[in-house]
Amino acid sequence: MRSSPAAIVAAFCMLGVAHAQDAIPESLTGARGDAARGRAIVANRQVGLCLLCHSGPFPEERFQGNLAPDLRGAGTRWSEGQLRLRIVDSSRINPATIMPAYHRSEGLARVAPAWRGKPVLSAQQIEDVVAFLMTLRD
Repeated sequence: MRSSPAAIVAAFCMLGVAHAQDAIPESLTGARGDAARGRAIVANRQVGLCLLCHSGPFPEERFQGNLAPDLRGAGTRWSEGQLRLRIVDSSRINPATIMPAYHRSEGLARVAPAWRGKPVLSAQQIEDVVAFLMTLRD
């Protein structure tokens, strides 16, 4: 029987980064994401909000961020599992990070009532973003 995305994340969080090699190696959905949908999520300022802090290969988007690493080359710098962890909960790598935990819903501070208990991105959306970031090789 396949574990739910929440169970995978919860089990990973209990292991700690040192045991997990700084990655969530398995897909949260059991399938690969769709890179085109992932690009749309990353570029959408209402969904992922990625471009608030990151810049990348999005010539159509003005005012990209400069607080976080440029997304160009993300697929070369990190593995799928490393990207997945960084999106799910980057505080597992850097406790002082300002990057939101996009798929963690417990143990968070200053969460608006409408978002309490809900992840920012679904497991499928996480996999789509990972698939897109893996295409960024330069």
